[in-house]
Amino acid sequence: MPSFISLPWIYLIVAGLFEICWAIGLKYSAGFTKPVPSLFTLVTLALSMVLLSKAASTLPIGTAYAVWVGIGALGAAVMGIFLFHEAVTPLRILFLVMLLSSIIGLKATAG
Repeated sequence: MPSFISLPWIYLIVAGLFEICWAIGLKYSAGFTKPVPSLFTLVTLALSMVLLSKAASTLPIGTAYAVWVGIGALGAAVMGIFLFHEAVTPLRILFLVMLLSSIIGLKATAG
């Protein structure tokens, strides 16, 4: 009996979470001039890539890449709102919800 989330999807979700980490780490690294945030950024970038690669070995690359980017973009935008006080407008929220819907839709139609 197939489960709702298989191991490749778990790899992909965790890879997307690491993508959020390295994207936010870029902001804190100040152009790679701060050692600890720079190391954090590089480590989470490497982990994200390794897990994306593992997921893409089973999942279609177009789906895997789009979901990975989507998780990273959505997460970075939300974290930007909370950590860096970036703008929150109705249209921005609408597009973030649409992005989330797209990620869910890709998972639902991955086959």
